[in-house]
Amino acid sequence: MAIKRSSQAERDHHGSSQILFFLCTLALVAVGIDGAALNDSSVFYYELASTPSQSQQSAIDIVLQSEPATVNMVRFDKGKILAKAANLTAISWAHAVNSQQLLSDALSGDIDMIEADIVLGQLNGEGENLPVMAHPPANISDLTLEDFLYQIKAHNDVNEGAEKGVKLDFKSIEVFEGALDILDETIPKMTYPIWINADILAGPVDQNRTVPVDPARFFAGCNRYKQAVLSIGWTTNWGADFRDGEYTQSQCDAMLQAIRDNNVTSTGQPITFPVRAGIAANSVEQLHNLVAAVNDTNESTLTIWSSENDYVNVERLRQLIFGFGVERVYLDVPGTLSSQLDLGNTDSGASTFNSLVSFSFISICFWAISSWLKSV
Repeated sequence: MAIKRSSQAERDHHGSSQILFFLCTLALVAVGIDGAALNDSSVFYYELASTPSQSQQSAIDIVLQSEPATVNMVRFDKGKILAKAANLTAISWAHAVNSQQLLSDALSGDIDMIEADIVLGQLNGEGENLPVMAHPPANISDLTLEDFLYQIKAHNDVNEGAEKGVKLDFKSIEVFEGALDILDETIPKMTYPIWINADILAGPVDQNRTVPVDPARFFAGCNRYKQAVLSIGWTTNWGADFRDGEYTQSQCDAMLQAIRDNNVTSTGQPITFPVRAGIAANSVEQLHNLVAAVNDTNESTLTIWSSENDYVNVERLRQLIFGFGVERVYLDVPGTLSSQLDLGNTDSGASTFNSLVSFSFISICFWAISSWLKSV
């Protein structure tokens, strides 16, 4: 009886099929590292594992060898917050630090980033207009931008390992351009994170009450500060009674076009997109497309923010955060929303360690599967 011999092609196909089966099995194992099933509504929540098992450590080793688990661009370089680089949602914020008292509290408190607003206004209601720390419609403050930056630098110079980063939210193109001399003097001396923020485009839900900051003039000024992170967003309209609204594909395309038209792609400056939590939760696909397009030239992240009484679909927002990965999402939201999200940030990001491993590992597996399918 003749024995049928397998052709080389058949043997190769059989071997490839075994590899495909192995990769699919590994993907399922990765999901099961912390006992979550793919169709479980809690797939985006992970419990803290104090010590990885042998199987988990093998998965970790593969991930670390295959691709970095963190984003190199918007991170803290030293001190206590280095441990948070793999989980940017664990970085803590002081929001709207627009007075001397709030700045003193932030500098003495256990926070990582100080966010503040800048308008053209008067110091203590007297004198000429200059850049001061205030949020519209207010235009009087007891703190100028120059003194704000000076006090942060003075604190950081004597508190190595406990430095504070700073995010400057410019409310008009006039105040931004009026602050350039101050920024020219201070930013080159900074050895800590500096973000320059502005809403450069009109955004979701027919927002027309706030005038966007002129993108061309804003980018022209920011080009002087290569070390700064560009935080560029949309004006928004949202609140407690809103349910429907999204960052549309056309709005995301307009942001990408503004970046390209102003040669930001050639500078390689890091970019973070500040997105309002309630709206971002409805805009997963569009935001993924935007970040993916920008990442070709500029490392990018999301910064999710929210006003105190905004409506937010918590489960959708949690899914968005873990869909991007906690290594690519900053979270600057009220404490109530942060608690509802339950991201487990009580230990500088360690409690989401399994989520990083699982999501990264699944991505690797499906990338390998996709590559195999293209080759057969």
